Amino acid sequence: MSQQSYSIAVLAGDGIGPEVMAAAEQVLAATSEVFGFSLTLAHHAVGGCAIDQFGEALPAHTLTACERADAILFGAVGGPKWEGLPPEQQPERASLLPLRKHFGLFCNLRPAQLLPALSHSSPLRQDISANGFDILCVRELTGGIYFGEKGRSGTGAQEAAFDTQTYSREEIERIARFAFDAARLRRNHVTSVDKANVLATSVLWREVVNEVSRDYPDVTLDHIYIDNAAMQLVKQPSQFDVLLCDNLFGDILSDECAMITGSMGLLPSASLNQSGFGLYEPAGGSAPDIAGQGIANPIAQILSAALMLRYSLGQDEAARRIEKAVAEAVAAGVGTPDIFPHAGYSTKDVAKAIVERI
Repeated sequence: MSQQSYSIAVLAGDGIGPEVMAAAEQVLAATSEVFGFSLTLAHHAVGGCAIDQFGEALPAHTLTACERADAILFGAVGGPKWEGLPPEQQPERASLLPLRKHFGLFCNLRPAQLLPALSHSSPLRQDISANGFDILCVRELTGGIYFGEKGRSGTGAQEAAFDTQTYSREEIERIARFAFDAARLRRNHVTSVDKANVLATSVLWREVVNEVSRDYPDVTLDHIYIDNAAMQLVKQPSQFDVLLCDNLFGDILSDECAMITGSMGLLPSASLNQSGFGLYEPAGGSAPDIAGQGIANPIAQILSAALMLRYSLGQDEAARRIEKAVAEAVAAGVGTPDIFPHAGYSTKDVAKAIVERI
Protein backbone atom coordinates (compact mmCIF):
# COMPACT_ATOMS: atom_id res chain seq x y z
CA MET A 1 0.00 0.00 0.00
CA SER A 2 1.18 3.50 -0.83
CA GLN A 3 2.11 5.96 1.91
CA GLN A 4 2.17 8.91 -0.45
CA SER A 5 0.70 12.31 0.30
CA TYR A 6 -1.03 14.55 -2.22
CA SER A 7 -2.18 18.16 -2.24
CA ILE A 8 -5.50 18.90 -3.91
CA ALA A 9 -6.91 22.33 -4.77
CA VAL A 10 -10.66 22.09 -4.14
CA LEU A 11 -12.72 24.65 -6.07
CA ALA A 12 -16.35 23.88 -5.19
CA GLY A 13 -17.79 26.98 -6.87
CA ASP A 14 -21.47 27.85 -7.09
CA GLY A 15 -24.95 26.31 -7.00
CA ILE A 16 -24.83 22.63 -6.13
CA GLY A 17 -21.02 22.66 -6.31
CA PRO A 18 -20.41 22.80 -2.54
CA GLU A 19 -23.01 20.07 -1.88
CA VAL A 20 -21.67 17.51 -4.32
CA MET A 21 -18.09 18.42 -3.43
CA ALA A 22 -18.75 17.63 0.23
CA ALA A 23 -19.98 14.18 -0.85
CA ALA A 24 -16.85 13.59 -2.95
CA GLU A 25 -14.64 14.61 -0.05
CA GLN A 26 -16.31 12.01 2.19
CA VAL A 27 -15.65 9.33 -0.41
CA LEU A 28 -12.04 10.43 -0.85
CA ALA A 29 -11.47 10.37 2.90
CA ALA A 30 -12.76 6.79 3.14
CA THR A 31 -10.75 5.69 0.11
CA SER A 32 -7.48 7.23 1.27
CA GLU A 33 -7.89 5.52 4.64
CA VAL A 34 -8.45 2.13 3.03
CA PHE A 35 -5.54 2.46 0.60
CA GLY A 36 -3.06 4.15 2.91
CA PHE A 37 -2.34 7.47 1.22
CA SER A 38 -3.12 10.97 2.50
CA LEU A 39 -4.82 13.92 0.86
CA THR A 40 -4.49 17.55 1.86
CA LEU A 41 -7.55 19.39 0.57
CA ALA A 42 -7.23 23.17 0.27
CA HIS A 43 -10.48 25.03 -0.49
CA HIS A 44 -10.47 28.15 -2.64
CA ALA A 45 -13.08 30.42 -4.21
CA VAL A 46 -13.86 30.30 -7.91
CA GLY A 47 -16.67 31.42 -10.18
CA GLY A 48 -19.60 33.53 -9.00
CA CYS A 49 -18.76 33.25 -5.32
CA ALA A 50 -15.25 34.50 -6.08
CA ILE A 51 -16.71 37.45 -7.99
CA ASP A 52 -18.82 38.30 -4.94
CA GLN A 53 -15.87 38.00 -2.55
CA PHE A 54 -12.91 39.22 -4.60
CA GLY A 55 -14.33 40.89 -7.70
CA GLU A 56 -13.10 38.28 -10.18
CA ALA A 57 -13.96 34.68 -11.06
CA LEU A 58 -10.39 33.39 -10.79
CA PRO A 59 -8.52 35.34 -8.10
CA ALA A 60 -4.72 35.29 -8.20
CA HIS A 61 -4.47 33.42 -4.90
CA THR A 62 -6.75 30.67 -6.24
CA LEU A 63 -4.59 30.26 -9.33
CA THR A 64 -1.44 30.17 -7.19
CA ALA A 65 -2.97 27.45 -5.00
CA CYS A 66 -3.75 25.42 -8.11
CA GLU A 67 -0.15 25.78 -9.30
CA ARG A 68 1.08 24.33 -6.01
CA ALA A 69 -1.33 21.40 -6.01
CA ASP A 70 -1.02 17.93 -7.53
CA ALA A 71 -4.48 18.24 -9.08
CA ILE A 72 -7.61 20.42 -9.12
CA LEU A 73 -11.00 19.08 -8.04
CA PHE A 74 -13.59 21.43 -9.50
CA GLY A 75 -17.31 21.70 -8.73
CA ALA A 76 -19.48 24.00 -10.84
CA VAL A 77 -19.71 27.72 -11.54
CA GLY A 78 -22.30 30.22 -12.68
CA GLY A 79 -25.96 31.00 -12.25
CA PRO A 80 -28.61 33.66 -12.94
CA LYS A 81 -27.05 36.04 -10.40
CA TRP A 82 -24.08 36.70 -12.67
CA GLU A 83 -25.70 36.49 -16.11
CA GLY A 84 -25.88 40.27 -16.39
CA LEU A 85 -22.11 40.63 -16.36
CA PRO A 86 -20.21 41.22 -19.63
CA PRO A 87 -19.55 37.84 -21.29
CA GLU A 88 -15.81 37.91 -20.62
CA GLN A 89 -16.46 38.43 -16.88
CA GLN A 90 -19.06 35.70 -16.41
CA PRO A 91 -18.05 32.83 -14.10
CA GLU A 92 -17.46 30.01 -16.58
CA ARG A 93 -15.65 32.00 -19.24
CA ALA A 94 -13.55 33.86 -16.66
CA SER A 95 -12.54 30.80 -14.62
CA LEU A 96 -12.65 27.49 -16.49
CA LEU A 97 -11.24 28.71 -19.81
CA PRO A 98 -8.30 30.54 -18.17
CA LEU A 99 -7.52 27.46 -16.05
CA ARG A 100 -7.49 25.25 -19.14
CA LYS A 101 -5.23 27.66 -20.97
CA HIS A 102 -2.89 28.35 -18.04
CA PHE A 103 -2.20 24.68 -17.35
CA GLY A 104 -2.29 23.53 -20.97
CA LEU A 105 -5.17 21.14 -20.32
CA PHE A 106 -5.46 19.99 -23.91
CA CYS A 107 -7.13 16.62 -23.32
CA ASN A 108 -10.67 16.25 -22.00
CA LEU A 109 -11.93 12.80 -21.05
CA ARG A 110 -15.63 12.14 -20.65
CA PRO A 111 -16.50 8.53 -19.79
CA ALA A 112 -20.17 7.72 -20.45
CA GLN A 113 -21.53 4.39 -19.28
CA LEU A 114 -25.12 3.21 -19.12
CA LEU A 115 -25.40 1.00 -16.06
CA PRO A 116 -27.96 -1.84 -16.30
CA ALA A 117 -29.87 -0.51 -13.27
CA LEU A 118 -30.42 2.80 -15.09
CA SER A 119 -31.54 1.57 -18.49
CA HIS A 120 -35.05 2.73 -17.57
CA SER A 121 -33.91 6.34 -17.16
CA SER A 122 -32.20 6.65 -20.54
CA PRO A 123 -34.19 8.60 -23.16
CA LEU A 124 -33.18 5.94 -25.68
CA ARG A 125 -35.70 3.35 -26.81
CA GLN A 126 -35.78 0.37 -24.44
CA ASP A 127 -34.43 -2.11 -26.99
CA ILE A 128 -31.41 0.18 -27.51
CA SER A 129 -30.75 1.07 -23.86
CA ALA A 130 -31.03 -2.60 -22.88
CA ASN A 131 -27.73 -3.23 -24.68
CA GLY A 132 -25.98 -0.63 -22.55
CA PHE A 133 -22.83 1.18 -23.65
CA ASP A 134 -19.43 2.22 -22.37
CA ILE A 135 -17.93 5.14 -24.30
CA LEU A 136 -14.90 7.33 -23.65
CA CYS A 137 -15.12 10.69 -25.41
CA VAL A 138 -11.63 12.16 -25.91
CA ARG A 139 -11.95 15.86 -26.74
CA GLU A 140 -9.20 18.29 -27.78
CA LEU A 141 -9.66 21.17 -25.37
CA THR A 142 -7.29 24.07 -26.07
CA GLY A 143 -7.46 24.55 -29.83
CA GLY A 144 -10.03 24.93 -32.55
CA ILE A 145 -12.81 27.44 -32.94
CA TYR A 146 -13.13 28.32 -29.25
CA PHE A 147 -9.59 29.68 -29.17
CA GLY A 148 -9.29 31.03 -32.71
CA GLU A 149 -9.55 34.64 -33.81
CA LYS A 150 -13.06 36.02 -33.50
CA GLY A 151 -14.76 39.35 -33.92
CA ARG A 152 -17.38 41.50 -35.59
CA SER A 153 -17.31 43.99 -38.42
CA GLY A 154 -19.55 46.27 -40.43
CA THR A 155 -22.85 47.91 -39.60
CA GLY A 156 -26.49 47.59 -40.57
CA ALA A 157 -27.30 44.90 -43.11
CA GLN A 158 -23.57 44.35 -43.64
CA GLU A 159 -22.79 43.64 -39.97
CA ALA A 160 -21.04 40.30 -39.65
CA ALA A 161 -19.38 38.13 -37.04
CA PHE A 162 -16.64 35.52 -37.45
CA ASP A 163 -15.03 32.67 -35.52
CA THR A 164 -11.87 31.05 -36.88
CA GLN A 165 -11.00 27.38 -36.49
CA THR A 166 -7.33 26.48 -36.69
CA TYR A 167 -5.57 23.22 -35.83
CA SER A 168 -1.88 22.42 -36.09
CA ARG A 169 -0.41 19.00 -36.80
CA GLU A 170 1.10 18.98 -33.30
CA GLU A 171 -2.25 19.64 -31.61
CA ILE A 172 -3.96 16.87 -33.55
CA GLU A 173 -1.19 14.34 -33.05
CA ARG A 174 -0.97 14.69 -29.27
CA ILE A 175 -4.73 14.27 -28.72
CA ALA A 176 -4.84 11.38 -31.18
CA ARG A 177 -2.07 9.54 -29.33
CA PHE A 178 -3.94 9.98 -26.08
CA ALA A 179 -7.04 8.45 -27.66
CA PHE A 180 -5.13 5.46 -29.05
CA ASP A 181 -3.36 4.89 -25.73
CA ALA A 182 -6.72 5.01 -23.96
CA ALA A 183 -8.20 2.52 -26.43
CA ARG A 184 -5.44 0.04 -25.61
CA LEU A 185 -6.72 0.00 -22.03
CA ARG A 186 -10.27 -0.58 -23.22
CA ARG A 187 -11.52 -2.40 -26.34
CA ASN A 188 -8.91 -1.28 -28.91
CA HIS A 189 -11.25 0.75 -31.08
CA VAL A 190 -11.01 4.46 -31.95
CA THR A 191 -13.66 6.33 -33.92
CA SER A 192 -12.40 9.71 -35.08
CA VAL A 193 -15.07 12.37 -35.63
CA ASP A 194 -14.63 15.07 -38.26
CA LYS A 195 -16.29 16.88 -41.18
CA ALA A 196 -13.61 16.21 -43.77
CA ASN A 197 -16.06 16.55 -46.64
CA VAL A 198 -16.43 20.28 -45.85
CA LEU A 199 -13.76 21.61 -43.48
CA ALA A 200 -10.06 22.04 -44.27
CA THR A 201 -9.16 21.54 -40.61
CA SER A 202 -10.96 18.20 -40.70
CA VAL A 203 -8.99 17.11 -43.76
CA LEU A 204 -5.75 17.70 -41.85
CA TRP A 205 -7.30 16.09 -38.75
CA ARG A 206 -8.06 12.90 -40.68
CA GLU A 207 -4.63 12.81 -42.31
CA VAL A 208 -2.78 13.13 -38.99
CA VAL A 209 -5.01 10.61 -37.21
CA ASN A 210 -4.33 8.11 -39.99
CA GLU A 211 -0.59 8.68 -39.61
CA VAL A 212 -0.75 8.19 -35.82
CA SER A 213 -2.79 5.01 -36.23
CA ARG A 214 0.17 3.31 -37.96
CA ASP A 215 1.93 3.23 -34.60
CA TYR A 216 -1.03 1.35 -33.11
CA PRO A 217 -1.62 -1.68 -35.37
CA ASP A 218 -3.56 -3.40 -32.57
CA VAL A 219 -6.18 -0.60 -32.47
CA THR A 220 -8.98 -0.44 -35.03
CA LEU A 221 -9.56 3.06 -36.46
CA ASP A 222 -12.80 4.29 -38.02
CA HIS A 223 -13.70 7.76 -39.27
CA ILE A 224 -17.18 9.23 -39.01
CA TYR A 225 -18.69 12.61 -39.92
CA ILE A 226 -20.04 14.62 -37.00
CA ASP A 227 -23.65 14.56 -38.21
CA ASN A 228 -23.61 10.77 -38.60
CA ALA A 229 -21.90 10.38 -35.23
CA ALA A 230 -24.73 12.29 -33.55
CA MET A 231 -27.26 10.00 -35.22
CA GLN A 232 -25.39 6.78 -34.46
CA LEU A 233 -25.17 7.67 -30.76
CA VAL A 234 -28.96 7.60 -30.66
CA LYS A 235 -29.31 4.58 -32.94
CA GLN A 236 -26.60 2.24 -31.60
CA PRO A 237 -24.27 3.74 -28.97
CA SER A 238 -22.89 0.32 -28.06
CA GLN A 239 -20.87 0.32 -31.32
CA PHE A 240 -18.48 2.97 -29.93
CA ASP A 241 -15.47 2.53 -27.66
CA VAL A 242 -13.29 5.68 -27.85
CA LEU A 243 -14.60 8.76 -29.67
CA LEU A 244 -11.81 11.12 -30.76
CA CYS A 245 -13.11 14.67 -31.32
CA ASP A 246 -11.94 18.22 -31.85
CA ASN A 247 -13.01 20.93 -29.41
CA LEU A 248 -16.35 21.87 -30.96
CA PHE A 249 -17.49 18.37 -31.95
CA GLY A 250 -16.33 16.96 -28.62
CA ASP A 251 -18.29 19.59 -26.73
CA ILE A 252 -21.47 18.56 -28.54
CA LEU A 253 -21.05 14.79 -28.56
CA SER A 254 -19.86 14.50 -24.95
CA ASP A 255 -23.07 16.18 -23.79
CA GLU A 256 -25.09 13.84 -25.97
CA CYS A 257 -23.23 10.87 -24.47
CA ALA A 258 -23.99 12.22 -21.01
CA MET A 259 -27.70 12.68 -21.66
CA ILE A 260 -28.34 9.22 -23.10
CA THR A 261 -27.03 7.68 -19.87
CA GLY A 262 -30.15 9.05 -18.19
CA SER A 263 -28.76 11.95 -16.15
CA MET A 264 -26.11 14.64 -16.45
CA GLY A 265 -25.53 14.03 -12.75
CA LEU A 266 -23.73 10.76 -13.49
CA LEU A 267 -20.93 11.87 -15.80
CA PRO A 268 -17.43 12.83 -14.64
CA SER A 269 -14.71 14.50 -16.68
CA ALA A 270 -10.96 14.98 -16.62
CA SER A 271 -8.93 17.69 -18.34
CA LEU A 272 -5.23 16.80 -18.56
CA ASN A 273 -1.96 18.27 -19.74
CA GLN A 274 1.11 16.46 -21.04
CA SER A 275 2.61 16.04 -17.57
CA GLY A 276 -0.50 14.37 -16.12
CA PHE A 277 -1.68 17.39 -14.14
CA GLY A 278 -5.44 17.64 -14.35
CA LEU A 279 -8.66 19.44 -13.52
CA TYR A 280 -11.53 17.12 -12.61
CA GLU A 281 -15.17 18.20 -12.71
CA PRO A 282 -18.70 16.88 -13.21
CA ALA A 283 -20.09 17.16 -16.72
CA GLY A 284 -23.24 18.94 -15.50
CA GLY A 285 -23.59 22.55 -14.39
CA SER A 286 -24.31 24.42 -11.18
CA ALA A 287 -28.07 23.62 -11.27
CA PRO A 288 -29.09 26.68 -9.23
CA ASP A 289 -32.75 25.56 -9.38
CA ILE A 290 -32.05 22.71 -6.94
CA ALA A 291 -29.16 24.20 -4.96
CA GLY A 292 -29.63 23.89 -1.22
CA GLN A 293 -32.36 21.26 -1.45
CA GLY A 294 -30.07 18.32 -0.68
CA ILE A 295 -31.14 16.37 -3.76
CA ALA A 296 -28.25 17.06 -6.16
CA ASN A 297 -26.72 13.92 -7.62
CA PRO A 298 -23.12 13.66 -6.28
CA ILE A 299 -22.11 10.70 -8.44
CA ALA A 300 -20.50 12.75 -11.23
CA GLN A 301 -18.40 14.63 -8.69
CA ILE A 302 -17.45 11.40 -6.93
CA LEU A 303 -16.48 9.71 -10.19
CA SER A 304 -14.48 12.82 -11.14
CA ALA A 305 -12.54 12.33 -7.91
CA ALA A 306 -11.91 8.73 -8.97
CA LEU A 307 -10.51 9.95 -12.30
CA MET A 308 -8.24 12.28 -10.35
CA LEU A 309 -6.90 9.35 -8.36
CA ARG A 310 -6.24 7.41 -11.57
CA TYR A 311 -4.76 9.97 -13.93
CA SER A 312 -2.97 12.53 -11.72
CA LEU A 313 -2.19 10.62 -8.52
CA GLY A 314 -1.46 7.14 -9.88
CA GLN A 315 -3.92 5.45 -7.51
CA ASP A 316 -5.71 3.27 -10.05
CA GLU A 317 -6.78 0.58 -7.59
CA ALA A 318 -8.40 3.20 -5.37
CA ALA A 319 -10.16 4.69 -8.39
CA ARG A 320 -11.55 1.29 -9.35
CA ARG A 321 -12.80 0.78 -5.79
CA ILE A 322 -14.80 4.03 -5.98
CA GLU A 323 -16.23 3.15 -9.39
CA LYS A 324 -17.23 -0.29 -8.14
CA ALA A 325 -18.87 1.20 -5.04
CA VAL A 326 -20.86 3.62 -7.18
CA ALA A 327 -22.05 0.82 -9.48
CA GLU A 328 -23.06 -1.31 -6.49
CA ALA A 329 -24.98 1.53 -4.84
CA VAL A 330 -26.86 2.31 -8.05
CA ALA A 331 -27.60 -1.40 -8.61
CA ALA A 332 -29.11 -1.44 -5.12
CA GLY A 333 -31.45 1.38 -6.11
CA VAL A 334 -29.64 4.12 -4.20
CA GLY A 335 -29.84 7.41 -6.06
CA THR A 336 -31.14 10.96 -6.03
CA PRO A 337 -34.50 11.85 -7.66
CA ASP A 338 -32.99 12.50 -11.10
CA ILE A 339 -32.32 8.76 -11.52
CA PHE A 340 -34.69 7.19 -8.96
CA PRO A 341 -37.64 9.60 -8.65
CA HIS A 342 -39.49 7.62 -6.00
CA ALA A 343 -36.59 6.33 -3.89
CA GLY A 344 -36.26 9.42 -1.69
CA TYR A 345 -32.46 9.41 -1.32
CA SER A 346 -30.66 12.69 -0.63
CA THR A 347 -27.19 13.80 -1.70
CA LYS A 348 -25.88 12.80 1.73
CA ASP A 349 -27.63 9.42 1.59
CA VAL A 350 -25.94 8.57 -1.71
CA ALA A 351 -22.53 9.60 -0.38
CA LYS A 352 -23.05 7.47 2.73
CA ALA A 353 -24.07 4.43 0.68
CA ILE A 354 -20.96 4.73 -1.49
CA VAL A 355 -18.67 5.20 1.51
CA GLU A 356 -20.13 2.08 3.14
CA ARG A 357 -19.29 0.06 0.02
CA ILE A 358 -15.68 1.32 -0.05
